[in-house]
Amino acid sequence: MSTSDLDLDQLSPSERTALETYTSVTGQEITEAIPLLRRSQWNVQIAIAKFFDGEGPDPLEEARAALPQSPPPQVNRQTRNLMTEDITEQLSLAARTTDPAPRVDTQPEDQPTYRPPFIIALLFTPFNLFVPPLWDIVSFPTSTVQCHRKPGPPGARRNTTGRRSLGPKDTAARFIREFEEEHGSHPIPFLENGYNMAMEKAHRDLKFLMVILISPEHDDTNGWVRDTLLAPEVVEFINDPRNNLLVWGGNVRDSEAYQVANSLRITKFPFAAVIVHTPNVSSTAMSVVGRIAGLTAPAEFVNRLRTAISSNQEPLERIRSTRAEQQASRSLREQQDSAYERSLAIDRERTRQRREAEAAQQREEQEAADRQAAEEKRQRDLIQWKQWRFQSLRQEPGTDAKDAVRISVRLPSGERIMRRFASDAEIEELYAVVECYEELQAGETSAVSAPIGFDHQYEFRLVSPMPRAVYAVEDGGTIRDKIGRGGNLLVEPIVEDDEEEEEGTS
Repeated sequence: MSTSDLDLDQLSPSERTALETYTSVTGQEITEAIPLLRRSQWNVQIAIAKFFDGEGPDPLEEARAALPQSPPPQVNRQTRNLMTEDITEQLSLAARTTDPAPRVDTQPEDQPTYRPPFIIALLFTPFNLFVPPLWDIVSFPTSTVQCHRKPGPPGARRNTTGRRSLGPKDTAARFIREFEEEHGSHPIPFLENGYNMAMEKAHRDLKFLMVILISPEHDDTNGWVRDTLLAPEVVEFINDPRNNLLVWGGNVRDSEAYQVANSLRITKFPFAAVIVHTPNVSSTAMSVVGRIAGLTAPAEFVNRLRTAISSNQEPLERIRSTRAEQQASRSLREQQDSAYERSLAIDRERTRQRREAEAAQQREEQEAADRQAAEEKRQRDLIQWKQWRFQSLRQEPGTDAKDAVRISVRLPSGERIMRRFASDAEIEELYAVVECYEELQAGETSAVSAPIGFDHQYEFRLVSPMPRAVYAVEDGGTIRDKIGRGGNLLVEPIVEDDEEEEEGTS
């Protein structure tokens, strides 16, 4: 079934919440999670238990399947084959060596703890001080009798007056704290989380989980902890990293440990069990592969642990090698993807640089074309201006004009302009004659108007060589006032002068 076949919009808000909770715990795909939740009536706890413990046959579906085909009535006669019964019993005993590891319903971590009002708590303070000790005195004979008979699983929930119910993580922390207060500092690495989380960690990390359950009411508990559990050889075996062993402990006075004890069908305390993932049962199954109940010598305790671990090590090694290969393939694929991404990044950078270079070249070419077009327009406007200015030049005075000014101007090409000017002619008139020299040589031209938007600038200066004097057009004034009745002038291009000044400065 594909994801498209599952319309998530058709799910109710409660079903969506159950789906999110289930997938966050198990990590299963949505296409497989929804059918399993539907078979579990959208009960998250039942679905999680089926995911980790394996989903057994559905009795209701089997009954429905058997309705159309009712078996014929049989004669009420029993036949027994002692040999077959003996073999069947042995097989059933062998099959019971790996029981499914149960899961328990625990108090949520975020469940608020009820605290009574201060006045009510103050009123009940005497009861809290005197009732628990009195209850211990009354229950002492009963517990003494229980110590001398074969312990079994409690038939009813024991009174836990004075012991507040906590979440799984807080309960584990309290167990570790009480264990240290009772037996001092110890090297047992108890997990600081709940039983279900310990199971998930063992399944995820492919490690063995040793569950230790103790009952303070049994006289053998302290001796077993001191002489067996904290024995040097047991501690060394537990802490050996080659054994891949996790340890979770619980006190049956707590709700979670009590449920675990009932689920494991414990018949004797103290108790230890070894739980491990059994891939030959299912891909998510956790099974109890070892049980150690009652007083046990340290050597026998270690031997049982070693037997349980060694007999179930090979399937885990296969899964570890498979995971290692998958991780190596994943790492290789990630390295290849990373190299491919780096190559793509380099190609993208080269493409970006090439595009930027092409864009810069296009801008330069456009700017050059714009400059060339502007220069061509300036040249056209300059020619038009010269023709227009030539038409507005004043007539040269005749030889009989006594107050005329005679000027000789030498051009950069070596040619010389000889012209007479009226005494009141402006210095700009002299500059215009030099600028329009070619038009003067050509003679008459057609009438033109001044170019629109053109600001003409003279690109030369008129200077007197001896003594040197510059007659700038922007200074204004008449030719007679500036130069006198006559003079010899030179034309100096302004651009060339600026370049010479820049060279001299550098």
